[in-house]
Amino acid sequence: MNFKYKVLKVCKQSGARIGEFTTPHGVIETPVFMPVGTQATVKSLTPEDLKELNAQIILSNTYHLYLRPGDELIKNAGGLHKFMNWDKPILTDSGGFQVFSLSDFNKITEKGVEFKSHLNGAKHFFSPEKAVQVQNNLGADIIMAFDHCTGENTTHKQAKEALDLTIRWLDRCVKAHKREDQALFPIVQGNFFADLRKESLIKSLPYVKHGIAIGGLSVGEPTDVMYKMLDELKPHLPQNVPHYLMGVGRPDNLVECIIRGIDMFDCVLPTRIARNGTTFTSVGKVVIKNAKHKQDFTTLDENCDCYTCKNFTKAYLRHLMVTKEILGAKLLSIHNLRFLTKLTEDIKKAIWEDRLLDFKDEFYLKYSSKNS
Repeated sequence: MNFKYKVLKVCKQSGARIGEFTTPHGVIETPVFMPVGTQATVKSLTPEDLKELNAQIILSNTYHLYLRPGDELIKNAGGLHKFMNWDKPILTDSGGFQVFSLSDFNKITEKGVEFKSHLNGAKHFFSPEKAVQVQNNLGADIIMAFDHCTGENTTHKQAKEALDLTIRWLDRCVKAHKREDQALFPIVQGNFFADLRKESLIKSLPYVKHGIAIGGLSVGEPTDVMYKMLDELKPHLPQNVPHYLMGVGRPDNLVECIIRGIDMFDCVLPTRIARNGTTFTSVGKVVIKNAKHKQDFTTLDENCDCYTCKNFTKAYLRHLMVTKEILGAKLLSIHNLRFLTKLTEDIKKAIWEDRLLDFKDEFYLKYSSKNS
């Protein structure tokens, strides 16, 4: 079999779990954070950098790769793994979220979505079948069904219509998907309505073969709303597959959501804020450009084992960012991604020891949401 999921441990204190997800390009131990390589690259980092910080799987973006260099070109190159020289698992999204985020430039119908390229305004059309075909060409281990994502200020009626359309599209995606070496995940929608979230999950279950994703959260809503939706879904999630929460990557979110049954995460946040000079640490965010770090010769985080923290001081990192040296963005990206991969490792250790709720309390004793 190309895909297999096995639960290794369930925390007696929290109910959170450790799992092993076998894919064609390797075994992923969950919970796992996936760095985002939107354009077939995690910005500024090499594959070796990613392996050094213990990234098990990365995500790439179907919409962007379809526009350039093109999915056919990547197929001719031998698939995404060969094209970007990454021999571990890859996940691709369906392009649905990008279509949602470019809502001023799209037209949604039963057939699919007509949208304009953000690059040159050219018109394109994605049907569920097209989204699957593009992902088949890219060749990722895990691919997503094409969905209709909705955001804030959506009515219950509109969210219900989007949910039903997502299920009809899911059925078409499953019928169009022919590659046994790619796992297709349905995506649960339903906006911020508990009844619709549960309905979406139940209607998706017949299509769940290797895993299930939860979309349409972390799109601007308050954090407690996201947690409420996950609390509603948790009792109904299938236990024999991994659960993927799309677009979530704040340290406190990872702790809270793993307790709520989530196994897989991705987010552009850690590398995006790194390029702007902000880093995660065990005591909260550090804005390295702040003047108080000019003569600070301590490491970013004494609890971090990344290359950056082992070799450089805050004063040096501030100098790099102030002078806009490329190395600064690279070093901070390495740190932020390692911070999250190490956090998941620490969480797994707590799960093994049946003490994740204690770990959560210890985490919040030090961690602050305020910048320093």
